[in-house]
Amino acid sequence: MSSPVDINNDTEAQAASLLAASPSSGEKSVLFFWAEWHAPSASGGPFDMVVKALAGQNSGGDVKIYRVLAEEAPTLSQMHNVTTVPTIIFLNSDGTTVERIDGGEDVARVTQCFSRLVSTPSSSSSTFAPTTTTTTAQQPNRKEEKEEQTLNNRLQSLITSSPIMLFLKGTPNAPKCGFSRQAIEMLTGSNLTFGYFNILEDDAVRQGLKSYSDWPTYPQLYVKGELVGGLDIMKELMEEEGGLVEQLELGDYVISSTVASTLSDQQQQQTNDTTTTSAASPSLNDKLKQLITRHRIMLFMKGIPSSPKCGFSRQIVEILDSHHVSYDAFNILEDEEVRQGLKEYSDWPTYPQLYVEGDLVGGLDIVREMEESGDLKDLLTGGLSD
Repeated sequence: MSSPVDINNDTEAQAASLLAASPSSGEKSVLFFWAEWHAPSASGGPFDMVVKALAGQNSGGDVKIYRVLAEEAPTLSQMHNVTTVPTIIFLNSDGTTVERIDGGEDVARVTQCFSRLVSTPSSSSSTFAPTTTTTTAQQPNRKEEKEEQTLNNRLQSLITSSPIMLFLKGTPNAPKCGFSRQAIEMLTGSNLTFGYFNILEDDAVRQGLKSYSDWPTYPQLYVKGELVGGLDIMKELMEEEGGLVEQLELGDYVISSTVASTLSDQQQQQTNDTTTTSAASPSLNDKLKQLITRHRIMLFMKGIPSSPKCGFSRQIVEILDSHHVSYDAFNILEDEEVRQGLKEYSDWPTYPQLYVEGDLVGGLDIVREMEESGDLKDLLTGGLSD
């Protein structure tokens, strides 16, 4: 009775060599990407049990099954574009993907895909090959057109995910080039709230947006779904009267400074002690409200998405990133007032905290449950799907 081959940080290089040798050996493969924090795919979970059962039934040894601990095997995960767990990839003997499963709870589908992999011919003359020259030419074209339309729909969704949207290299907290840093400084210096997307994390968006908007460089700024331009255009607008705010009519998106008290001198004298206490509270609440609504999808976490400072924050970032949506994040470790105040404001005692359209979704446990049920995708995309 055979068992799956376990792959982690120590065995990733060896596994990569085995997989590279599969085409010459004529061996088919199954890659099962799992995570310790994801109960259905972790040891003893339903996905783990069915994969081990399939390995035990595979007495002939014509299919090699690998259990890949996704977070400790980054090279394989990136090579196969793994963004969620479980991900199960069924590879033919020539290394081509026959089928793959990304997330979900359909354990029965694993067995079905495995059966189809076993019955699929190992040679290049697969039973799935087109039967005529016309079909061979048409199928790739239709596939390419569908993929392009899917990408364009996604780009449009990203562009319109925030009234002010910046596509940049890096994040506002950690820009990865000088041009992106300057663009951020202009927006923040104008006290504007804006969404952003890190094009370094998604090459499809990075390359696709250039063609979609006919603009070859980054950063790119969009306002209400329309391209403004790059850094040079932003600089020219900044030099005009009123800067970005007036030139692009962005007054509705300016973050107000600390709310000043409007009490008259007479009211201040009558409520001297009370005013000091009550004035501070509205100021903090207004600040929290502005932060919560700074972006359609707002994450309060320990650290920043590119460098989370706790495991829970890291996991929720991975979940959000797997959906390829634009979101903003606030590092509560840098502001103790926000860290403590937000707990009371939203009556939620722990971090991370996720907000969508100004409403609290919850912490990591809630997000995980919604991810597993499929509700999270609809919430994050506003019901739009690729």
